[in-house]
Formats: sequence, structure tokens, C-alpha cells
Amino acid sequence: MSIIAIDGSSATGKGTLCSKLAQVFDYAYLDTGALYRGVGYELLKNGFSPNDENKAIEIAKSLSGEKMLHLQDESVIRTEEYGKAASIVSAFPGVRKALFEFQRRFAQNPVKKDGAIAQGAVLDGRDIGTVICPDAEYKIFLTARPEIRAERRFKELQLKGLCVIYEDVLSDILARDKRDSERTTAPLKPADDAFILDTSDLTADDVYAQVVCFIQERNQKVPQTRLGGQF
Repeated sequence: MSIIAIDGSSATGKGTLCSKLAQVFDYAYLDTGALYRGVGYELLKNGFSPNDENKAIEIAKSLSGEKMLHLQDESVIRTEEYGKAASIVSAFPGVRKALFEFQRRFAQNPVKKDGAIAQGAVLDGRDIGTVICPDAEYKIFLTARPEIRAERRFKELQLKGLCVIYEDVLSDILARDKRDSERTTAPLKPADDAFILDTSDLTADDVYAQVVCFIQERNQKVPQTRLGGQF
């Protein structure tokens, strides 16, 4: 089973890259961050604080496999509010443990949205190459300067019609980086053998091309396509 593990902070372009890789290789795709956003969503929707560790663990344990797979397609969880909640609940060891087995099973037996069995999987998250799939054939870690990531997120939120302040977005990104990198369980960091790519000054085309080159070093049968647009 071929596994492509994509890790990195928010607004580095992981989602764009993973979607294209899954499409090109016809692999199943799992946005693992959506699982934690889903936990945060369920907490807030039911009036609980994202800091309520016991309730967060209870919700994580209650999520069915089908629900988990559909979470990544639900736009409601993509707001900054649920992104912040996801960063908080992801620091709870009990939540990570509850979601760990599902992620491992998906990587070992990937299923596409139409229910078909895939020949490989693309997983997007913070600890895929270090914890979930340490034996993945291809490990990529995306990074970018915080100011660049804040600008991307700021523009994205503005396009959604939200009234946001750049300084607030930057502050939130820095806070999330700190939580993700300093948590005791599965902190955000590149695997020792990961291909590290700074996307600060790259287009989506550039990132995809460089990742394909990295994969080609290990497999000469990679489909050649182009990915248009910017992150």
C-alpha cells in the first residue's frame, strides 16, 4: 500500500496539494485535521468549551467511521472558530488516541468517497509522517513564514465575506503554531526523512512540481500533470 504523508502548519497549502495528488494518483484522501475540527464543532455546537478535555474525548470516541470521512467535506467546520477549537482539542492525548486507530486503518485500507478500494492513500495533518504513518514511502512537510500564512488566511476569510483584522489572524496563527509544536503528544515537527518545502514564495504549480520531483526520485512512474492557481 502506497502512502503519501503531508504534514505542516495551517495555510501552508497542504489541502490544495493533497487534493491534487489524490486526484492524479487516484488515491483515497483523508484530511485528518477535519477530524479534530469535527470534535471542536460538536463541542461548541452543544455548548461545551473546547478546553473540556473529558467531553472532547467522549465526542472523539463517539465519531463513527462514516461520519469521520464526511467531516472533510463539511464547509461549516472550516471557520477560524473551529480551527482554533481543533488546535486546542488536538493537544489532549485521549482525543488523539481515540482518532489514532481510525487514521491508521484508513492508511492501511484506504477507501475513496465512492466506496471503492484505493491502491494508496494521501493523508494530510500534523503528525502523519511521525506518528500515524511513520513507514510512509513519501513524507512531505510544508512550511511557510507566519506573515505569509496569515495573509493567505486573511484573504481567504475576506473572500468569504467575513470582517477580519490581519493582526488578529496573525496572532491566531502564531498561537496555534505554539500549541501544535509544544504539545506533549505528537507535536508538530517534520519526520527525520521528510522532504521539507517552504511554500512562502511558491505557487500551487511550484509546490506540486517540486513534490512530484521528490516522489520521482523513488518512483519513476509518476503521472505528469500541472496544477493551476495559487494557494
